[in-house]
Amino acid sequence: MSELLQQPVIKEIPPKGDDLSAWYTAVCIKAELVSYSPVRGCVVLRPYGYALWENLQKHLDARFKETGHENAYFPLLIPESLLTKEAQHVEGFAPEVAWVTHGGQEELTERLAIRPTSEVIIGTMYAQWVQSHRDLPILINQWCNVLRWEKATRPFLRTMEFLWQEGHTAHASAQEAREETLRMLDVYQDFAEHVAAVPVYAGVKSASERFPGAVETYSIEALMPDGKALQSATSHDLGQNFSRAYDITFTDTHNEIEYAYTTSWGMSWRMLGAVIMTHGDDRGLRLPPKLAPLEAVFVPIVKGGDDRALAAAKDLAARLRREGMRVKVDDRDESPGYRYSDWEMRGVPVRIEIGPRDVDAGTVVLVRRDKRKGEDGAKITVGHAVLGSVLREVLDQVEASLFEQATHFLREHTFVVTDRAEFFEKCRNRAGMIDAAWCGQPECEALVKAETGATTRNTRPLDGDELTCVACGEPATVRAYFAQSY
Repeated sequence: MSELLQQPVIKEIPPKGDDLSAWYTAVCIKAELVSYSPVRGCVVLRPYGYALWENLQKHLDARFKETGHENAYFPLLIPESLLTKEAQHVEGFAPEVAWVTHGGQEELTERLAIRPTSEVIIGTMYAQWVQSHRDLPILINQWCNVLRWEKATRPFLRTMEFLWQEGHTAHASAQEAREETLRMLDVYQDFAEHVAAVPVYAGVKSASERFPGAVETYSIEALMPDGKALQSATSHDLGQNFSRAYDITFTDTHNEIEYAYTTSWGMSWRMLGAVIMTHGDDRGLRLPPKLAPLEAVFVPIVKGGDDRALAAAKDLAARLRREGMRVKVDDRDESPGYRYSDWEMRGVPVRIEIGPRDVDAGTVVLVRRDKRKGEDGAKITVGHAVLGSVLREVLDQVEASLFEQATHFLREHTFVVTDRAEFFEKCRNRAGMIDAAWCGQPECEALVKAETGATTRNTRPLDGDELTCVACGEPATVRAYFAQSY
């Protein structure tokens, strides 16, 4: 086998607190979320990992449709002449664009970009579709892959090819476009907190962190255990920049020709990386039930040829599946202890233990992954007749517990700072989210980054306070969260 195809052998997952990066890579491989491919910077998403992505899609897609959006699909390849029409956009993505230069043995007369994002091709199509104000708004989402030529890569967090969704809308007024941008930011925050159980700070990106070509960019930012922030989704108000570049015009109610106002917004499988790092522990993954590939796994215990526990587990699992639950019976020829630890490592929210005595008693034992052995509520005994209803309650409790633990961490590692020396020290040492009054000037942000590695993650209004910038002493215009980031 080629060295490129050899996978690292992970015998044990290292302690999370000692080296988060090593822990993260080990758990992604050992839990069979991904495998490395022969293409640098690209991973194979294995079935267990893809099931995570499918559940993310399911919950987000439902929210998109509830807000009036429809799914479509656009080409992977973008002609260079189209890409260069929007100067800011091209400049921002130029270092990351991969190009197709040949088709078979024939050199192409025009290079084709592999999409790093799809504003260009979608804007070109919207220009054909939009003629009148009656054609607006257009509310479209696309589930697809994109390619960005990254140098340093890590599964889910930063890969050359990755999966995501990108929404693209066109509107008749600036107000409608801004409302759409903020609506989708709310959708992302709701998903992050109520599905992924990851608390986030929502706000406006600084000018230097803004999406190339956007009028305004909003984001949700999560905090990882190593004190680094992770941008988890963005929503962009593009104003008329892209519609002017790609001639998206319409006749308004006064029979005047106007340029449309457009937006774009996206969340990638980077969100799965946030889930892995936020909730995992030294035993491996801890997955929120709404995203987990399996909500529960049965581990039947067969003793002395008595396989009644296996039969009962299969019967109960079939009943739960009919009720719409994602469950599995682990009937592998392995010891119960091995199977317990294996499913703990894979982060299944609830393990269901059943042995001959449990069959006689008509019960099973539910073991929660979010709690440690011996903690109150970590194990409960449940009768067969009420298993479905009790399991749903327990899953809701696990979801809430993971969010509560993550929220506690975020609050404990968010620091309101007014002293300049303390501000630079906390930014430099990755203390967490550093909440500070800020002047909003790019030069000030560049200075902070040069000295500490931290940037603004997003900003919010001052609420009328007259404050000075903690970094440079000039009058503050906003409050900002500063942190080093992925």
